[in-house]
Amino acid sequence: MNALKNDLLLKALKGETLSRPPVWMMRQAGRYLPDYIKLREKYDFFTRVETPELACEITLQPVDQVGVDAAIIFSDILVIPQAMGLEVTLEEGKGPLLPRVVKNEADVQALVTDNIEERLHYVMKALAMTKRELNGRVPLIGFAGAPWTLLCYMVEGKGSKTFDKAKQFCFTQPELAHTLLQKITDATIAYLKAQIKAGADLVQVFDSWSGMLSPADFQLFAQPYLTQIADAVNEDAPVILFPKGSWYALADLSHTSAAGLGLDWSVTPELARQLTGNRITLQGNFDPARLLSPIPQIKKDVHEMITRFGSNRYIANLGHGILPNIPVDHARAFVDAVKEYEG
Repeated sequence: MNALKNDLLLKALKGETLSRPPVWMMRQAGRYLPDYIKLREKYDFFTRVETPELACEITLQPVDQVGVDAAIIFSDILVIPQAMGLEVTLEEGKGPLLPRVVKNEADVQALVTDNIEERLHYVMKALAMTKRELNGRVPLIGFAGAPWTLLCYMVEGKGSKTFDKAKQFCFTQPELAHTLLQKITDATIAYLKAQIKAGADLVQVFDSWSGMLSPADFQLFAQPYLTQIADAVNEDAPVILFPKGSWYALADLSHTSAAGLGLDWSVTPELARQLTGNRITLQGNFDPARLLSPIPQIKKDVHEMITRFGSNRYIANLGHGILPNIPVDHARAFVDAVKEYEG
C-alpha cells in the first residue's frame, strides 16, 4: 500500500501543528458536479451506489476537479437499513422512502445484524478500488449514519421536518427503541470496521437528525450509541462524529474516544472551542448556502473562519452537505481559500 502523499487530514486529527488546515466538503462527490449529473441521467441512485466502478469514479471526481485534501466514498447512510432487511427506494428530488417501517417488537426482532460485510460487499469493493486508484494522493473517508438518525428513517419511513413518529416510538416504547438502537449500533460497528479493512483511512458518523432531540433526550437516545461506535472503531482508525444541530453535546462528546467533531453553522468557533477545551479536532462549519456568495466574499469568509478556529486541531469543511446549485468554481474557491491560508 502506498504511503499517503497528503496526510494533512490525519495529522489534523492527531493534533499535530500545521501551517494550514486540511479541507474537504460533505457531499463533495455528487450533485453539484456536471460529470456526476451525466451519470445520474444514465443510472438510478442505488445503481450508482451498488456498482463499485461507478461509486469509485464519483468518489474521485472532486479530488480531480476541486482539489480537496480527502476523498469520501460515494454511498448512502441507508445501506444499513437495507442490509438489515428493510426496503429503501429513492426518487430523484424526493428523498428516500421506506415502504415498510418498524412499528413493534416483531419488526425489531426481524431485523438482521449478522454478515453485514457480506451484505454490503459492494461498498467494500468500491473502497478497495478507490484506494487503488487514489494511489496515496489523499486519505479515503468511509462513513455511516448514526443509530438515532437511522432509527428516524426506519420508524418514520421518510424524511421529516419533525420526526414525530420516531420520537413517539422512543417516548412510548423506550425499551424497544433501545433494542433497535443497539441493533443498528452493532451493525454499524461491523460495517465501519469492514470499511477500514477495505481501505478507509478514517470514518465519519453522520447524526443528521440529532438536533431534533432535546439535550436530555440526546443523552438518552443518541450519545450512548455514538460513544459505543467511537470506542469500538477508533482502535482501527480515527472517527469523526457529526451530530448536526447538537452543539449542546460538544462538551460531552469531546471526552469520547472520537478524534474529531463535525460542527454545523449554529455554533460559533469560539463557543465550540470553549465547550471542547481544545481536547479534540473540530471540523466545519461554513454554511453551504454561503458558497453562492461572490468568489472574493467566499475567500474572505473562509479566511475569517480559519482565523477564528485556528489552523491546528481544525478541518475546514461545510456545516452540512454541499447544495446542488453551487457552481463548481465556487466550490473550488472554497478549497483554494483554505490552501492559500496563511495564519
